[in-house]
Amino acid sequence: MPVTLMGYAQAAIRTVAVGALVLLGLGGCASTPAPLAAMPPMVEVAAWGGTTTAPPAQAQRITRITLHHQGENFAPNSDVAAYLRRLQLWSRLTKRWADIPYHYVIAPDGRIYTARPLSIPGDTNTEYQPQGHALVMLMGNLEETQPAPAQLESAVALVAALAARHGLGVDAIASHKDFSTQTLCPGKHLYRHLESGWFQRQVAHRLSQP
Repeated sequence: MPVTLMGYAQAAIRTVAVGALVLLGLGGCASTPAPLAAMPPMVEVAAWGGTTTAPPAQAQRITRITLHHQGENFAPNSDVAAYLRRLQLWSRLTKRWADIPYHYVIAPDGRIYTARPLSIPGDTNTEYQPQGHALVMLMGNLEETQPAPAQLESAVALVAALAARHGLGVDAIASHKDFSTQTLCPGKHLYRHLESGWFQRQVAHRLSQP
């Protein structure tokens, strides 16, 4: 049967229409990755005079956020940067760890300092396995003294940002002593905020904000 010019035109129209539908379908399937949750301001390793540790080939996947305390009294107006430099040297030379055992350190004035890269699992002197944990340490001996209000505020902000960034709920928040029978860390004065649920509620409130 001879094909007319009208037949060619109709076939061409059908081809263009199908192509347009395919493109529309592809466009509908494509998605823009959601932006990472913003982290609170931090003092980076270079700013406090430390040296960075090279990240591993395969970063750990964060599934928990675990609170610690320093376990030592930290005098007001002491030099936080000098303390962190000493801690980094001790961790590497004496303990033979890759870096400071924690990923973040919060000073009494509320400033947050980056420490070990989050991609590297933390270290501990106790029996728990910190693989998959983001370790947040509040300076001071919180078994004997109260955490400063600025510390608590920064801890809530940091933990909420980590939870949002890694898709975690407040049930992923715990403390060192929840995983180890060998420690009082993070100290009773910080632990009571977790035990009462106050800390988790503050984090949940932040996570609910647009």
